[in-house]
Amino acid sequence: MRISMLPAALAVLSLLIGPALAQEKDNVNADEIIQKFAAKEAEFRAARNNYTYRQTVKMEELDPAPTGKWEEIDDIIFDGKGKRSDLVVWAPVQNLQHLLLTPQDAQDLKDVQPFVLTTEEIGLYNVNYLGREKLDEIGCYTFSVKPKKMEKGKRYFEGEIWVDDRDMQIVKTYGKGVGIVAKGNEFPKFETYREQIDGKYWFPTYTHADDTLHFQNPPMNVHIRMTVKYQDYKKFEGRSTITYGKTVDDTPPPPKKKQ
Repeated sequence: MRISMLPAALAVLSLLIGPALAQEKDNVNADEIIQKFAAKEAEFRAARNNYTYRQTVKMEELDPAPTGKWEEIDDIIFDGKGKRSDLVVWAPVQNLQHLLLTPQDAQDLKDVQPFVLTTEEIGLYNVNYLGREKLDEIGCYTFSVKPKKMEKGKRYFEGEIWVDDRDMQIVKTYGKGVGIVAKGNEFPKFETYREQIDGKYWFPTYTHADDTLHFQNPPMNVHIRMTVKYQDYKKFEGRSTITYGKTVDDTPPPPKKKQ
């Protein structure tokens, strides 16, 4: 995000800090775990690409006044030929007062906040084992994740991930989107939670950010809150056409009269 050049009062607010959780180091084969969960993540990505769902985004400026917000609802669907697409269902005019959304924000929303780390991508990151802990009674391996190097135009995740020690899939991420960007861009820290869908794969269902972005030119601190919900996952079987906003008449036309 970039700061808008609209005049506003300065404010200094606390930066949200991720929950400090006690972690227990143990003697595990971290490399083997990384290989296993990366392979599972590849399966998960392929599976999620065959699901429709609704994505609801809401971003609010909490301070300084005046404040604004941005909201949008999209349905991730398939057309009659089975091609995946995004359909904007609701998008009121955004009235953010201090922030300007950038292409990097759109990339983060699509790829970084619902972070996936597959076998193909694991080589792009330094992944370090931190220990074991429980999340809502789910035993997890915890890893820190940081890109080894960054290429212009690409976005990466930097932070921590929690991997289910039974299903070997990511169930939570905490961090931020990073990349090579022009000076003046700031991006919030966020948490993304997954839930098990159809009893097999852990799909992202909720992302939350509550952070203060610190800008230098002009100097300003902007406190924002963002929520993203991923709902109504349904597996697309490829046997029917999904349409919105209109009814398809599948009655065959009458036969033509002979001349």
